[in-house]
Amino acid sequence: MKTTQVTSFFDHATNTVSYIVTDNKSRTCAIIDSVLDYDAASSQTSTQSADVLIEHIKENVLTLKWILETHVHADHLSAAPYLQEQLGGQVAIGQEITQVQGIFTDLLNLKDTCATDGSQFDLLLSEGDELALGDTLIQVLHTPGHTPACISYYVDGACFVGDTLFMPDYGTARCDFPGGDANTLYHSIQKILSLPDETLIFTCHDYKAENRDHYAWQSSVLEQKQSNLHINHKINEAEFTQMRSTKDATLNMPKLIWPAVQINMRAGKLPESETNGASYLKIPVSHTTK
Repeated sequence: MKTTQVTSFFDHATNTVSYIVTDNKSRTCAIIDSVLDYDAASSQTSTQSADVLIEHIKENVLTLKWILETHVHADHLSAAPYLQEQLGGQVAIGQEITQVQGIFTDLLNLKDTCATDGSQFDLLLSEGDELALGDTLIQVLHTPGHTPACISYYVDGACFVGDTLFMPDYGTARCDFPGGDANTLYHSIQKILSLPDETLIFTCHDYKAENRDHYAWQSSVLEQKQSNLHINHKINEAEFTQMRSTKDATLNMPKLIWPAVQINMRAGKLPESETNGASYLKIPVSHTTK
């Protein structure tokens, strides 16, 4: 018998799904992959999406214990600091966040302004770690490939896989971000697909695949094994790696990658204010000639 309840919240602006996982007995909960609203044109943030999560938690008289990130997102900003300020809880991410911080502090020349030891987070997680949610355990799986720091959370027959997998009719995560690797992703997905067939798979995004008229984010291990477009029982590692690398070469970068990564690798916090009281983000500029 299930001891937890999963509530999903879809953000249309970023195609992101956030989750609240509630332990029914203790009435404690965890938030997975929250969203801070961000308007790129004005460079202003707001909290409408996060406030919906807060309203749900308050209305259901829950205690927030964990604010969990599956990875450093490149397509939306995390609302972790705001949620923690409002409701408490600890902010956690995979311990390989230090690799991501190292890569992007080099790319953005941020070594003097961004620590690369993961200290911005309350807890760094590794394969096999367990987090208590009442009497229920949240188990940590290290599932890199999209980024080095990707982790998935397995709890009570459900696995929250971040960007590792999408719905079967949409496929798998890109691997062309710095530190990504298609071979590594293949093996991470095999780890997820080794879970029992009935395990529910909850993805972090949905972009409404061709010929589907609705958004969706829940499947099962069996469905993924049988019908994922990119990785199923008929596709071997070499075929997957070739497909993924070829497809990635055609993709544009996410529109919010530079603000998102700079903020998310700091656990959702803005860079420190400068002498005029304002925070600033950096955008690298390059020039190519035909």
